[in-house]
Amino acid sequence: MSKVVHPFSHRLVVLRDWKSRWFATGQKYNEFLKTDVLVREFLAKRLRGFYVSQVIIERNQKQTRIALHTSRPGMIIGRQGEGIEKLKKDLSKFMQRQDLKVLGEVKVDVVEISEPDADAAIVAYAVAEGLEKRLPFRRVLKQTIDRVMQVRNVKGARIYVTGRLGGADIARSEQVKRGSIPLQTFRADVDFAREKAHMPYGDLGIKVWIYRGDVFNDKDSKIN
Repeated sequence: MSKVVHPFSHRLVVLRDWKSRWFATGQKYNEFLKTDVLVREFLAKRLRGFYVSQVIIERNQKQTRIALHTSRPGMIIGRQGEGIEKLKKDLSKFMQRQDLKVLGEVKVDVVEISEPDADAAIVAYAVAEGLEKRLPFRRVLKQTIDRVMQVRNVKGARIYVTGRLGGADIARSEQVKRGSIPLQTFRADVDFAREKAHMPYGDLGIKVWIYRGDVFNDKDSKIN
């Protein structure tokens, strides 16, 4: 029987790099792992609506660096950097309250995504935002996948939603698909993301796959 493998972990080392980049053993490993999990949960809740694609955490002896990849950096940075300063203070308070282990100074960087319509996490949030505004789900799916397929290097896309669609009493699933998505090909650059749309009658689950062509570069050039 076939096994369903997460498209990101399936391509680790071959195409993808780790989202947590540090090395530790024993008790330190446990502390760092706990810190990463809680910090990601805090940022996911705090930055919902800011179109954040992924959070990269890097550690060395001198500092802990948190890189926020987003399509709208201005929303996070704020006017004259007020937003990013407030985020740093809130994050620092949270880490002190939870007694989390960090190395050196905590640095927060904002990285802009050049093609947001080819990023699965941002597309998934755009679908969730449309559903939360009570727009017809079929229209949201069609408009979103049309916008994704207009990006030059996108070869295929699939959007899958499930739950009480349109407020129906019985949950069901709907999907739209364009092009091809070779999930088992290692060199295929398939981006994948999950998201939830919070509705008055319950949450709707959203999954997005975006196929951005094959990568034939050497192993040194990892794709985030």
